[in-house]
Amino acid sequence: MTRPRQLGKLVQAFLSVKRYEIGIYLGLMLTFGALFILGRLPLEFYFYGVLFTGFFFLGFLVFHFFGYQERYRSLTYIENQPLDVLRELETSIDPSEKYLLREIEFLLEQLTEEKLVQQEKNTEQMDYFTLWLHQIKTPIAAMSLLMQQNQENPVLTKSVRQELIRVEDYTHMALNYLKLEQTGKELDLGEINLDQLIKKALKKFSILFIYNQISLDYQPLQQTVLSDEKWLLVLIEQILSNSLKYTPEQGTIKIYMDPNEENQLIIEDSGIGIRSEDLPKIFEKGYSGWNGKIQEKSTGLGLFLSKKICQRLGHKLYIQSKLGKGTVVRIDLNQEKLEIF
Repeated sequence: MTRPRQLGKLVQAFLSVKRYEIGIYLGLMLTFGALFILGRLPLEFYFYGVLFTGFFFLGFLVFHFFGYQERYRSLTYIENQPLDVLRELETSIDPSEKYLLREIEFLLEQLTEEKLVQQEKNTEQMDYFTLWLHQIKTPIAAMSLLMQQNQENPVLTKSVRQELIRVEDYTHMALNYLKLEQTGKELDLGEINLDQLIKKALKKFSILFIYNQISLDYQPLQQTVLSDEKWLLVLIEQILSNSLKYTPEQGTIKIYMDPNEENQLIIEDSGIGIRSEDLPKIFEKGYSGWNGKIQEKSTGLGLFLSKKICQRLGHKLYIQSKLGKGTVVRIDLNQEKLEIF
């Protein structure tokens, strides 16, 4: 909004506040005018009186307008510095306004104290869950080692190993969620070899590709992008994890760059797809959709985290899907406005 428009709105608001004083002044002028006319007194004295009192009344309005303007400017900062602004406004001579300001200040102080207590509780909970998630990785690794050593029952070994990979994937997802919720984290931006990142992600899920007999259609992309290596890897892993969950045996997952659009990484699968009515909500936290509930494999966090990571990295995420036909995930790796962690 331009400055003249702001000033115009401020004057309009001030006149609205002072409407009773203005009304009383105009009423008095009309009353005295009627008395002069009925008393057949010289009207020039009336006009002189109107000019004289009008000059002082205008001065009164201007003086109070500057005070009103100053208080209005102070109120614009109340969101950032509420207590300081309220203490500054306590210079008001209106006792009722002083009482109201003191009550607001008291409530703000209580709210600040409650926020501090809540922050301490949240910090304690975050520390506990972070510690727990780090500790749970040890028994997961131990169970994985035991399964590798025990090959007596191949079918059981295959099933348990798949479940261990899923448990580890969920653990990493929870850790990444906690990290995303923490503020003050800076990005480590740099030129990244996209093929190296994709190969790391594929190596992590190689057992699931083999056990579920899912074909991989991937050729080296020979592409570098500007991003944060750690978080971009987490993003690619999360998309691949989703594709593997919902792609049946003998299915196919394709990874390629869009030949018609620059820096568009596509991960496409021949899985069960997503209902059209679920598509608008898939990035909401905790939303798993109809397929997730039927398959009982969805936490409702995967795509929420993926979208949030893209926002932080300045990338964009698009998903197209048809029920029973598969899903196409497009990661726009072009840089836009970054968000600080």
